[in-house]
Amino acid sequence: MFFRMDRQRKYKEIIGKFAGKRIMVVGDLVADRYILGMSSRVSREAPVLILKYDSEMLAPGAAGNATANLKALGAHPVPLGVVGDDEIGLRLLEILNRSGVDTRNIIIEQGAVTTTKTRILAGGQNTTKQQVIRIDREPERKPLAGTHERILGELRRSRGQWDALLVSDYSLGIINDAVSEEVVRLAREDKGIITVDSRRSILKFHHVTAVTPNEEEIEDALGICLDDGTLEKAGRTVLEAIQPQGVLITRGRKGMALFQPRRPTTHLSIYGTDEIADVTGAGDTVIATFTLGLVAGADMVDASQLANMAGGLVVMKRGTATISAGELHAAVNSDMEGPS
Repeated sequence: MFFRMDRQRKYKEIIGKFAGKRIMVVGDLVADRYILGMSSRVSREAPVLILKYDSEMLAPGAAGNATANLKALGAHPVPLGVVGDDEIGLRLLEILNRSGVDTRNIIIEQGAVTTTKTRILAGGQNTTKQQVIRIDREPERKPLAGTHERILGELRRSRGQWDALLVSDYSLGIINDAVSEEVVRLAREDKGIITVDSRRSILKFHHVTAVTPNEEEIEDALGICLDDGTLEKAGRTVLEAIQPQGVLITRGRKGMALFQPRRPTTHLSIYGTDEIADVTGAGDTVIATFTLGLVAGADMVDASQLANMAGGLVVMKRGTATISAGELHAAVNSDMEGPS
């Protein structure tokens, strides 16, 4: 019990240090759009449901969601990315601005399309709405060369002005070779805490502080089928290949696994229930919390434990969601209570 109370006190101290931490977030900004409808009847035109429009909402996704989670946890995130000058892009900027996020480094690219993931949800009047289809709208061209030059320039100009650099690479064009090479250069020069969540290019990011891939991303990177029997070798292979201080693999209902050089693997069971409501954006919540934990002075294991709690909380929410510092405090209290 004394160990549990001591850990509770430590975690609360770590969360208390989140406030005001300056985190630069470089990566792909995405608009997550939700259209909600009431199931009406089957169409006579085709075997499809007719939905009566109910409402819609827009939320920051990908790097925008990592930014929103950092803000909700009390940090001062500074996103560095691109939106188009279309209606969705301007709405996304407005949402971030309203939440108090500093958006001065978000580039509005003329003529560009803002990546948008539109999810159609349907349900009855007294039932939970379920996703029936997703429509993705992505730019037909990559960001302009001048856009990447501005991103590189800001990375170089601002180094030393942030407590951590969080890279959110959804393979949508912002993190090109030049940007990833700059991130590696900053890591080699020991420019502070650098964490990376990369969908398809994890093996590019040598010497960063930590990477936070999910199982599918590990499988793609190593060309293997990941299971309990191959997990250990896979984690150690990534450690050896890119030499970070930590590899935190998120495993859905199986929890997480933290790999560190010359230390035994730490396995974390899923926090809370495995009755998951929505996994959308959970990885963004995990890397945001994990990064803040490291910035606040936590070691890799404690930062992973807090990220595991945050991930377990956010998947119980519908849609792209965030976790607040208060919710994380409450989770720490709840987790530490009960029999030892």
